[in-house]
Amino acid sequence: MPKKRGKKYIEAAKKVEAALAGNGNGGLDPEAAVAMVKDTSVSKFDATVEAHIRLGVDPRHAEQMVRGSVVLPNGTGKKVRVAVFATGDKQREAQDAGADFVGGDDLVKKVSDGWTDFDAAVATPDIMSKVGPLGKILGPRGLMPNPKSGTVTFDVARAVREVKGGKVEFRTDKFGIVHAPIGKVSFDQKQLHQNLGALVDALIRNKPATSKGQYLRSFYLAATQGPSVPVDVKEAAKLHTSS
Repeated sequence: MPKKRGKKYIEAAKKVEAALAGNGNGGLDPEAAVAMVKDTSVSKFDATVEAHIRLGVDPRHAEQMVRGSVVLPNGTGKKVRVAVFATGDKQREAQDAGADFVGGDDLVKKVSDGWTDFDAAVATPDIMSKVGPLGKILGPRGLMPNPKSGTVTFDVARAVREVKGGKVEFRTDKFGIVHAPIGKVSFDQKQLHQNLGALVDALIRNKPATSKGQYLRSFYLAATQGPSVPVDVKEAAKLHTSS
């Protein structure tokens, strides 16, 4: 049974439709799309703005799985609770950097007992043999430390600062779509546009060598509970820096 939409949502969706009327590109340019998402947010709280981007990859093949991370220049607007698995001096480094939970064997046991009250995890390489078995708990929640995303490292201080400062991890789902937050509706338009540019840049830099044809296939922005706003993929691709 289709979900019944409220009056505010219907009015917001009509605004999006009106903006797209006569638009032969199938989407708004990124700056206009960001403005539209802010204008059509219907939630009473400070909604998260998310990007949903379908890539020209076949995730059934491991070499075409797109996975990485990006530090959003203006952060996510969310308070991130970070857990760090480490021993010795690395525990103090993590605490000094602002980690919320730090431990070694004790933290491993706590998580193995089912505790996952944190938003991101960092681990030093020398403790991964103990953290690895926690994959069945942390993996499905997207909390497993991973060297590809910079969360398995001896430089725990830097990792903690990056995660708390707006680091976002992304990966394609089984349909080849990446879902990632780019900030809050309360952010000004420039902040959201800059964050979006950083995400697009990271996605293009992580394009698999075996991906052929158009890479950015479809692109939508949406605020929590708000309507989806299509983005012109050709204009979005221009957000990629050449440096």
